[in-house]
Amino acid sequence: MAGPSFQALPGFRDFIPRECAIRNYLFETWRSVARRCGYVEYESPILEDTALYLKKSGGELSAQLFRFEDQGGRDVTLRPEVTASLARLVAEHQRQFPKPLKWFEIGQCFRYEKPQKGRGREFHQFNVDILGEAGPAADAELISLAIETMLAFGFVAGDFVVRVSDRHAWINFASRHGVPEADMPDFLNLVDKIEREKPQVLTQKLAAWSLTLDQVRAFIADPANASTAYTAIEQDLTARGFGDFIELDLSIVRGLAYYTGVVFEVFDSKKSMRAVAGGGRYDTLVATISDGAVDLPATGFAMGDYVIRNLIEETTHAAMQMEAWLQRQAANCDVFVIIADEARRAESLKLVTDLRRAGISADYPLNPAKVAKQFQSAEKSGARFALVVGAEYPALKLKILSSRTEESGDAANAIEWLTDRLTQPDGPLLA
Repeated sequence: MAGPSFQALPGFRDFIPRECAIRNYLFETWRSVARRCGYVEYESPILEDTALYLKKSGGELSAQLFRFEDQGGRDVTLRPEVTASLARLVAEHQRQFPKPLKWFEIGQCFRYEKPQKGRGREFHQFNVDILGEAGPAADAELISLAIETMLAFGFVAGDFVVRVSDRHAWINFASRHGVPEADMPDFLNLVDKIEREKPQVLTQKLAAWSLTLDQVRAFIADPANASTAYTAIEQDLTARGFGDFIELDLSIVRGLAYYTGVVFEVFDSKKSMRAVAGGGRYDTLVATISDGAVDLPATGFAMGDYVIRNLIEETTHAAMQMEAWLQRQAANCDVFVIIADEARRAESLKLVTDLRRAGISADYPLNPAKVAKQFQSAEKSGARFALVVGAEYPALKLKILSSRTEESGDAANAIEWLTDRLTQPDGPLLA
């Protein structure tokens, strides 16, 4: 038998109910952590003027754009990341808000790259930023939120590490070794690939600046090359009790050209997959996007849904926490109304409506069916209770599906009865 004529495009995903539930778990965790840390939510468009991303993105990003001309003749792009949109948005509206701004967005992004584990052509990102604060305290606050987020997903000490670096350290290194300022983006991009590129390729490219791979690796290995900003961040996070979660790693540079200072990435401790999250300081981006009209220092990070989900599923205690959440959310309803007597369908519909309006999730059989089949539907729905409406109405029976026990009640007080019952553990209530 032939398969379906159409399928999702490569790198794009359908979200069937379980996939949607997992996505919601990620979203709700992200949102709850951001809000309890004092961040407010914003949203920016998925479609933007292509020039916004070409102005100062750099690296591979400009070659990965989903870019096209719309029917109005405009050169537009499905956003590959959110920071440029945030910079545009803040430049326009920042006067309305006290500084610093602590904002977050959960949004969809698109990049035309090869689909693989931890990477697709469409993905969702948790973006968190602090704008209007130049000091390392803002960087530490941001990194602490990244750590809080990992802990909220059920990870513990030893599962992950935040690797922190500072582009200023590399700029100073390059300047001391005669790398021209115009070559700085290319030099930083090369450092960013130090763990991925073949040594012979690195050696050849570094030779253009009279540098050797040994010099670069020696600089990375020496803790004395940590910047003063890193030292301040380390002290800040140690005071919070998070000192063991971070380490200096000067091989972290980040690929986008708009980063200007401290940068960091979150990895699983075994470093068995891509970075779970990453970001850093981008003090000049708002000024660049606004052509100098607004100048706000900024720092931020993003966490994508692909890699964090992979890491959750591969970490036993985090996976168990997610599955427990999914189990709680899996039910279609709390109460399934069994219509045991079709003559009572009208009363049953009124009861379902009253339950729903009272905030109780309720469902029922759309068409007449044998009682046994209705109970099967109740089981499949994941409902905790089956409320039986039969010839004895207004007398009702409540079946506790997990324990196969039942209770009796009356339609007149069904709302109060069910509301109270849903707060109690499953099983028969003791007199």
